Amino acid sequence: MNIIWACLLLAGGLLVLWKSADLLVAGAIVLAQHLGVSPLVVGLTIVAMGTSAPEVAASIAAAARGAGDIAVGNVFGSNIANLALVGGLAALIRPISIQRQTMRREIPVMLLVALLLWPILHNKHLWRGEGIALLAVFTSLILLTVHLARREAAENKTNTEDAEKNEKMDSRLRGNDIKNENDINDNTSAKEHERRVLKGCVLFIVIGLAGLALGAEMTVRGAVVIGRRIGLSEAVIGLTFVAIGTSLPELATCVVASIKAQHDISIGNLVGSNIFNTLLVTGTAGTISSFEITSRLAAGSDYWIMIAVSAAFAVLAVLGKRVISRLAGSILLCTYIAYMIYLFFFSG
Repeated sequence: MNIIWACLLLAGGLLVLWKSADLLVAGAIVLAQHLGVSPLVVGLTIVAMGTSAPEVAASIAAAARGAGDIAVGNVFGSNIANLALVGGLAALIRPISIQRQTMRREIPVMLLVALLLWPILHNKHLWRGEGIALLAVFTSLILLTVHLARREAAENKTNTEDAEKNEKMDSRLRGNDIKNENDINDNTSAKEHERRVLKGCVLFIVIGLAGLALGAEMTVRGAVVIGRRIGLSEAVIGLTFVAIGTSLPELATCVVASIKAQHDISIGNLVGSNIFNTLLVTGTAGTISSFEITSRLAAGSDYWIMIAVSAAFAVLAVLGKRVISRLAGSILLCTYIAYMIYLFFFSG
């Protein structure tokens, strides 16, 4: 592939990423409204799971080849990139507001599940039983999130029904309660419209997620070819284009969500993706095959950097009174740049 085609592939990949993220965010907003839940719930589940697909695919491929430690390293790198790179850029575009319940529930859960990996690193081995246990925790969290979402939807539905009853009562008192065939037809049309809207937003989400995967692949391939043509080493290419490549879906989604001021989708995607990476990716790798953890990972430096970045994200949110400000975004972004410098110059 010549450099002209590589540039076109890179540009096309970025365009596909942008439009796909736009479709995904739009579909997620409408789906949340249709289900009667907060966009945060959709961000924590559907969006986060979809944007974490590259990490999951990479872990399955690595574990199948007997290189499960690559999957574990990918978890550390992706989690750091999500909060420091993606979160930092999103906050620079528009400060990210965080709900009180997210500060009290989802962010602490993100930190706790990250700490679950420490015993595995300490033992320098990921056993199949540990992988299954991580997947069990992941399944439990998903079921809990779905339960809370259903309860939220039921409460919202009850409030809506109460409001409609009050409106009908007011109408009766005013003598305007006239029922005819038009009311029945209007109700039927409304239900049909809701079904069409639901199908449309699900289609948007599916196309958006598929487009993010395609766009990320196109972007990384084009960037790698360009990097090689201009003389960059494989190490530099791996630490930059390829490493960031698996975080491109989260990056595109969070940037678009920030531009649209959809903070719940943005923060839900960031926190949810890190939880999924830690539990689902590591759990999948361990379940497929038990494996030794290399001395590079067992040393724990990358792991503790991931913990430090996660804790710093939480502290910055607290100091900003549940807002990741542009200053906080700058700090996170500089942290990621410093991490890249550490990997290149000081990591063994």
